[in-house]
Amino acid sequence: MSSDTLAQAPAAPEIPGPADVPRIVPQRRYGQWTAAAVVLVLLALAVTSVVRNQAFQWDVVAAYFTTGSVLRGLWLTLWLTAVVMVLGFALGTLLAAFRLSANPVLRAVGWGYVWLFRSIPVLVQLLLWFNIGALYPQVLGVKTVNLLSPVAVAVIGLTLHEAAYAAEVVRGGILSVGRDQIEAAQALGLSRWRRGWRIVLPQAMRSIVPPAGNMLIGTLKGTSIVSVIAVNDLLFSAQLIYHRTYQVIPLLMVATLWYAVVTTLLGIGQTYVEKHYARGTEQAR
Repeated sequence: MSSDTLAQAPAAPEIPGPADVPRIVPQRRYGQWTAAAVVLVLLALAVTSVVRNQAFQWDVVAAYFTTGSVLRGLWLTLWLTAVVMVLGFALGTLLAAFRLSANPVLRAVGWGYVWLFRSIPVLVQLLLWFNIGALYPQVLGVKTVNLLSPVAVAVIGLTLHEAAYAAEVVRGGILSVGRDQIEAAQALGLSRWRRGWRIVLPQAMRSIVPPAGNMLIGTLKGTSIVSVIAVNDLLFSAQLIYHRTYQVIPLLMVATLWYAVVTTLLGIGQTYVEKHYARGTEQAR
């Protein structure tokens, strides 16, 4: 082979070495790190001020945290929350059925109830029920003065208030189920009851559980408002003690810590319930 032929032969491609590969440099986010550092410093200062502030009297908080009167108030708060949620969602489900009914009268009744009880503040509702004897001294020949105890007034007032919001939660969950699912169930010949129980409800629960969990936590904290009608709940129990000892801040911290503990446990339970009903969806992964 001649030298001219060798000169015309194409050169072998050069294989890039490690030094020729471009180095990928991650973007430096100085603003995010600075903001995180500022937040951590402020959080540390806040925690330090709470722990070292003698006005909180943490020794008094520890002394009253598990006293009998406080625990009895906590039990009444938990019982009231459970009763109100069960009754509220039972009535709310009925109202949701009214609002989804083809009957215009039932739709109007459901809409009117939701509008009325969402328009009146819950404190006003409790006071109205507490003073029902001034509005209706007798009902069917029965004197209403002192007929209802403070606990009964709390159950009635909170349940009627809760049902208005529960109705919208249930209605929204039912409407979130696609119409094609119901039509497929109808094509299989399932009865209305089985369609609702086996097809609509399991899918609607994915939309119902998150707001229902928030309502549960809100109801737990909202029960503190019944202290204005002398219901011996957690807050009222703490108030009875600090009215006697004048240790207002420590007793309020006792109530605050118990509310925080219970809401934390409820939040954990809500997470597991949401995962249960989200099985088979992307949210469950």
